[in-house]
Amino acid sequence: MNEITTDLSKFGARERAMAAELLTASNKGFPRDFNDDGVTVMMNTRSGNVFLTNSDLQVAMMTGPENARELESFYSCPECGHEGFFDEIKDASEHGDGRRAECRRWIKDVKGGR
Repeated sequence: MNEITTDLSKFGARERAMAAELLTASNKGFPRDFNDDGVTVMMNTRSGNVFLTNSDLQVAMMTGPENARELESFYSCPECGHEGFFDEIKDASEHGDGRRAECRRWIKDVKGGR
């Protein structure tokens, strides 16, 4: 069974509300490092996560407190598979949780050394 879908008939009310929030946020623009070519709304049927993805397979999701949510890129480290928003991945790497040096370099390169 496919875990990722763009079929809105498989989205429940919660997931459709999340999709609406993503589309509304995208009216303000996509994250700076997110390519706007071939953007579509997708849902992971196992996790219930709803997100935007593009032709480069980049991912953008909503983050932040309910009254100040924003659209942000969501990353998956190609070295270790760790996933999260930039600050989450960066913080995990800086706290020495066993990530390899290659992963730490990738994290730095993601945002130009930020």
